[in-house]
Amino acid sequence: MSQGPTPLLSLSGVSKRYGGVVANSGIDLAVTAGSIHAILGENGAGKSTLMKLIYGVETPDDGVIAWKGQPVRLSSPAAARRLGIGMVFQHFSLFETLTVVQNMALVVPGAQAALAARIRALGDEFGLSVDPAALVHSLSVGERQRVEIIRCLLLDPELLILDEPTSVLPPQSVVKLFETLRRLQVKGMAILFISHKLEEIKELCDTATILRLGRVTGRLDPRNHSAKELATLMIGREMPAVVRAAPLGLGEVRLELAGVGYANDDPFGVSLSDVSLAVHSGEIVGIAGISGNGQQELAALISGEIAQGAAPGAIRLLGQAVGDMGVAARRRLGFAFVPEERLGRGAVPEMSLADNVLLTAHGRGLVHRGFISRQAERAFTADCIARFDVRTPGPETEAGALSGGNLQKFIMGREVMLEPAMLLVSQPTWGVDIGAATDIRQRLVAMRNQGVAILVISEEIDELFQICDTLHVLYKGRLSAALPTASITVNEVGAHMIGAGQPAGAVP
Repeated sequence: MSQGPTPLLSLSGVSKRYGGVVANSGIDLAVTAGSIHAILGENGAGKSTLMKLIYGVETPDDGVIAWKGQPVRLSSPAAARRLGIGMVFQHFSLFETLTVVQNMALVVPGAQAALAARIRALGDEFGLSVDPAALVHSLSVGERQRVEIIRCLLLDPELLILDEPTSVLPPQSVVKLFETLRRLQVKGMAILFISHKLEEIKELCDTATILRLGRVTGRLDPRNHSAKELATLMIGREMPAVVRAAPLGLGEVRLELAGVGYANDDPFGVSLSDVSLAVHSGEIVGIAGISGNGQQELAALISGEIAQGAAPGAIRLLGQAVGDMGVAARRRLGFAFVPEERLGRGAVPEMSLADNVLLTAHGRGLVHRGFISRQAERAFTADCIARFDVRTPGPETEAGALSGGNLQKFIMGREVMLEPAMLLVSQPTWGVDIGAATDIRQRLVAMRNQGVAILVISEEIDELFQICDTLHVLYKGRLSAALPTASITVNEVGAHMIGAGQPAGAVP
């Protein structure tokens, strides 16, 4: 009986442990050329660790990795790239103080002028445009994702690993990316695709391997299963739908922006013009938009990270003018904030979860007369871990050791436990599995039903329609009029996102 073609990549009995934590256990995997192979699993199932083993970031404790039928030792990413393996990480691997083209030049041979031309050409071809001369620190999360994808495509790999590649891409770019991946598949490239968006898996992938608690629990063709069936196989239980209560009578305005402008002195940043919105207690307001249209700048103005650029009275938070008020002062009013960047802004990677809790929750009895109460700190952290199902050995674990989805649950949990009167959340379910995403959305709706005012910045249109009472669209630094989710369609929002809808800032 024919055994079929030799897999491009195969793993036999591969295991990886970190102290007492087993991240992967006895993994068997075969990836054939010309296949788009999904790796499914909830946060902490071992997906990212497995990809790091394949890309040479980590080395297995047991088992064999073979490339084209021959055992190999992938001692580094450089060794993996020499074989023909490329990877786009969920957490970006870019130097923020270098330009896009300088980052490319670190791994892609060629003169920078020629690289810049190739970057522009690939961006135009695949809908992933980015300025080669832009400094990485000035780019939004979505723009950095584009840089990572282009850098991999420049290397022309035989196996491309994509870890949540569409998590912060707009719908138009996702469509273009999928077209690109299918063209690469026809050319014989193998693609390992990690995503929590099960409809994407069904649309794109021909094979799926399911991981649960570090072990392979199933292999199937995702095209033959519904998204609901895939979710149940992945997390081992049925997922409840998010139930939004009937609209509440709106309470007082807790966040108000009145004609806010911001002149960005960064040549690669986005300036804001005449931005006006209001968020009431008992309301979730959403902001949609393609990454890089001013979301970063708007969040920084509201949170206090940018205190200049607006008249003192143009931003009012919980009844007070805060245009020139800093981050800590705004938090003392009852404001909480979940940034889009988990590592570096939402949490310090090298610090323990307990110490990361201290950064924003110190006013919850964790500090007394200038001294940290370690007992209270650990108790608060343990409560956050338990209530938000953060998969981690304990409060002393470094934040950087958590998977992206688990770190997101921790940061969300920390801010929710502050019981804010006004909550700003940017990309709340980026890189989070379907079970955790449903839980986060349910918690946001529950807070809204309890009278909290919530502003959500997200590039997930379906998510915004699912939880928001009202939407605005941000396009080139201008905000659309309010769009009630009960009376507008996804296509209409999409038209606003590309500047084809009602003129931004117009009054209906």
